[in-house]
Amino acid sequence: MGAPQDRSRLKRIADFLFEAGMLRKTPRTGYQFLGTGSENVAEHSFRTAVICYVLARMSGADPSRAVLLGLFHDLHEARIGDFNYVNRMYNTAERSRAIKDAAAGTGLSEDLLELWRELEASDTPEARLAQDADQIDLILNLKEQSDLGNKYADKWLDSAVQRLRTEQGLELAAMIRETDHTDWWYLGPDPSWWANKNGGRKIKG
Repeated sequence: MGAPQDRSRLKRIADFLFEAGMLRKTPRTGYQFLGTGSENVAEHSFRTAVICYVLARMSGADPSRAVLLGLFHDLHEARIGDFNYVNRMYNTAERSRAIKDAAAGTGLSEDLLELWRELEASDTPEARLAQDADQIDLILNLKEQSDLGNKYADKWLDSAVQRLRTEQGLELAAMIRETDHTDWWYLGPDPSWWANKNGGRKIKG
């Protein structure tokens, strides 16, 4: 399914942006096996891009390039959906073709296909960091599910960590595993805030 030949470049850009919005409606399917948790591909892609920036700053790689790799790494799933690791045992998909067709007529094809090829080859520091960022987003979600009592999340965490490729990715994953997912907000205020947030207790003397 390529681009209709009678559509202008600007109209094809509008098509492309509507298509990118489909990622909000495309669920990440691995959670059906984990039993808890959920997210869509757009949510995953956003934090993956943020993690790309963080890892690139940690490693001295190009943050802008890494962010672009992370931002677009699952764009093809607007057309083919998300194949979890069980699905991949039995299904294949033409991911490159999906990206090519999505970008056809937009003037964005060269850039997006170059990003895709770089990510797949993983020959650059930014691509390896982006691959790790993809896994670290999952690791963050698994840690949250583990904290909430899903005992299977720890098994998944072990597998996800084994897929990491970079020193920075491994370092960050180790810290994530020892950090409670609520610390960022629960430990932030002075402890008295949680006791006094309703105006405090008045002790009668």
